[in-house]
Amino acid sequence: MKLGFQEAQLSYTSGSQSARAWTEAWVKAWAYCPHCGNAKMSQFPNNSPVADFLCVGCNEEFELKSQKGKFGPKVSDGAYKAKCERLAASNNPNLLLMNYDRVSLAVVNLFIVPKHFFVPEIIQERKPLAATARRAGWIGSNILLGKVPESGKIHIVQNGVVRPKELVLGEWQKTLFLRSKSLEARGWLLDVLKCVESLGKREFTLEEAYAFDRHLGDLYPGNQNIRPKIRQQLQYLRDRGFIEFVSRGSYRLK
Repeated sequence: MKLGFQEAQLSYTSGSQSARAWTEAWVKAWAYCPHCGNAKMSQFPNNSPVADFLCVGCNEEFELKSQKGKFGPKVSDGAYKAKCERLAASNNPNLLLMNYDRVSLAVVNLFIVPKHFFVPEIIQERKPLAATARRAGWIGSNILLGKVPESGKIHIVQNGVVRPKELVLGEWQKTLFLRSKSLEARGWLLDVLKCVESLGKREFTLEEAYAFDRHLGDLYPGNQNIRPKIRQQLQYLRDRGFIEFVSRGSYRLK
């Protein structure tokens, strides 16, 4: 995998147009599908409603976002209503995020947020555009990247280093069970995983997980049995290989 952009792509006078051309051409030439491992990405026509690329092997769709610096806790995205409507759709695109260096004209980071990590809680509604705007009243969305667990950020390139393909494919396959879950069941698993990740250490106790009961109760006000639900999610995450049981009441993030 070559990380540099091709000089032949520098045909635009606009910086944003050039960057779009560089990054899209790079993905088409070098990226592979983490779902099936196919090394061929087909590009959708410009201004397609949601997706940018399609894997010709398994039909997984991908939306590309690229910028010079690292991504922060939120990423601006398309129309809020359309994004929410597509959450449970089979063709909801995976999110492909790229950081590049403008001086060396090369990819620095490339990671994917699989579509099965998308739940309503990470889609934020933005304010409608002002009446003076060209698209007055249009309501966009933000993807709250900070709410996505680390296992939902699968790096292909990290800090200028290409990660082994077999590791990427393995990390992707490990998360696929989420696709069989309803949005609410998926949300519970991801919220509990994100909570224990936020402790900032690999080993944690059940009591430390219970400390999030008020936070989770606010997210799921209809559930009156928060602590049993936390235990249930930890057991399921253990069975799926995201955490391991150390001793009674103690766990370790893998």
